[in-house]
Formats: sequence, structure tokens, C-alpha cells
Amino acid sequence: MLAMEIWVNPACSKCRSAVSLLDAEGASYTVRRYLEDPPSAAEITEVLAWLGLEPWDITRTQEAVAKELGVREWPRTPQERQRWIDALAAHPKLIQRPIITADDGSAVVGRTEEAVRTALARTQG
Repeated sequence: MLAMEIWVNPACSKCRSAVSLLDAEGASYTVRRYLEDPPSAAEITEVLAWLGLEPWDITRTQEAVAKELGVREWPRTPQERQRWIDALAAHPKLIQRPIITADDGSAVVGRTEEAVRTALARTQG
């Protein structure tokens, strides 16, 4: 059985739903309150590789800080990729949630029951 970590904001209903499903399935996982314990740029880069996504794919562009930074206007190009990652590290509220990672190098954005079940299936073999 693989170890899982879930990045949550306790105020987020999608995060609470994902945690409830993990608990109902008896999953073993660690909770990371990523607003209190923000991931580094290197961790975000690693998780993006696991997700197979780009930083703009997991950026909450409707957040107030996103509007202040003007991220919606930022180019979505390889040259600008690090700028996006640095913004996510500096402003973790911009990170889409919840993100579930497993120590096999897989990850999902667990916003749906289906996505959470995908993570569970991977970790339970």
C-alpha cells in the first residue's frame, strides 16, 4: 500500500469531501494544510510532473491575489513557466485543491469523487 498526502484547505468543501471519502474507504494518508505549510517551488514542479499538468492548469485565477498579480494575462509559455510556479509558491492560495499525491510519483487534483477514487485505486494496488 502506497503512502498518500492530500493538500487541503479546511475551508474548502471539495477538500472536506475528498478527506471524507478517503476516511470512508479506510485510506492511510497525511494531511498537508498547504496554506500553513506551503509547498516550495521545487515541490510544485515535482507535483506538476506527477500530474502531467502545467502550472497555469492548477492556478485559481479567480482568487483576489490572482487578480492583483494579473495572472490571467500572463503568457502560458515554457519561458513563463517558472514565473507561474514561483507565484504558486509565494501565494499558495492560488493552488487548485485538493491535490492528492502518492509515493509512486502519481498525483490527482481531487475535485471529484472519481478523481479521489483514481488516487485510491492507484495506492491500493
